[in-house]
Amino acid sequence: MESRKLGFGFMRLPTVGEGPDAPIDGAKVNEMVDAFLARGFTYFDTAYMYHAFQSEIALRESLVKRHPRSSFTVATKLPSMLLKAEGDQERIFAEQLQKCGVEYFDYYLIHNLNTANYEIAERFDCFSFVRRMKEEGKIRKIGFSFHDTADLLDRILTDHPETEFVQLQVNYLDWESEGIQSRKCLETARKHGKPVVAMEPVKGGTLARVPEEAERLFKRAAPAASVPSWAIRFAASQDGVFTVLSGMTEMPQLLDNTGFMSAFIPLSAEESKTVSRVSELIRKSVAVPCTACRYCVDGCPKNIAIPEYFSLYNDEMRVGPKPFSLQKVYYGNFAKTRGKASACIACGKCEKACPQKIPIVRLLKDVAATLEA
Repeated sequence: MESRKLGFGFMRLPTVGEGPDAPIDGAKVNEMVDAFLARGFTYFDTAYMYHAFQSEIALRESLVKRHPRSSFTVATKLPSMLLKAEGDQERIFAEQLQKCGVEYFDYYLIHNLNTANYEIAERFDCFSFVRRMKEEGKIRKIGFSFHDTADLLDRILTDHPETEFVQLQVNYLDWESEGIQSRKCLETARKHGKPVVAMEPVKGGTLARVPEEAERLFKRAAPAASVPSWAIRFAASQDGVFTVLSGMTEMPQLLDNTGFMSAFIPLSAEESKTVSRVSELIRKSVAVPCTACRYCVDGCPKNIAIPEYFSLYNDEMRVGPKPFSLQKVYYGNFAKTRGKASACIACGKCEKACPQKIPIVRLLKDVAATLEA
């Protein structure tokens, strides 16, 4: 199936109420799925862990049950970080087929490979497992999502040439980052001839809410274009990228994204210069480059609301000191049921899980000093 260059990520769906465990708003998701398909887009991406393990079910209810199987493609992921015993991947895979309501997956990925998770994947022979599922007709294409250095990516692709595609974090803010290595990883995938699915093009919303000076640069260059459109077009403009994922929460987002991606035009040389200038401005303004993926939250012994606290901290740092801080009010609300930032015991579990390589333990001290004062 020929697909336009935009995928619908089922990671940040609309919910009824607030918080990570809030139920998904099925009616709104139905409307968004219908609009996405009506505009000619077909790629849907989910994962076992998304939305407190409910994302795959939401995909079944909103997409699979309501539209012909030939009208869309489904990608989901084997959670390497959750494998504990022999038979886990077989059990999880069978559960995923049932939760998604499909007989096969068009794209199936080993989830979030990094140094630690690659060791788990090798210990449980995950690549052999997904190859076997493909031979049985339950997978069309096999790949993996990746959050680590280009050197490790090169090693994995050398060890496993059977990989048919990779999912990488590609956005203009991380393009030259030594921690994320967005450009280097993309070049490594191209060296191995692997097509790329670009994830986090808007970096969890960071590139949708840019500083005023940066927004003025964008509006001067293209008055009618939305700020997020620059980020998605940047990712889609890179050689080797066949789909860019967007975790869309609201219909206006979806209509905007599908609008400019329906007749996708790569960035021009002049537009690329504008993006570079904006990237420099953002790097100076963002205190913590958190994407709210929530991998850091699982296993936190103090139940600290790390992504929420970083979001509030970023807002507090952006507006500067004021007599009344709305961020502190929201922080106090979270701290009634979750651990405070100051409760961190520096066990380091969060930092090992963080795809963005954020020094969480150190930054939580800054959060506590700012929002608990």
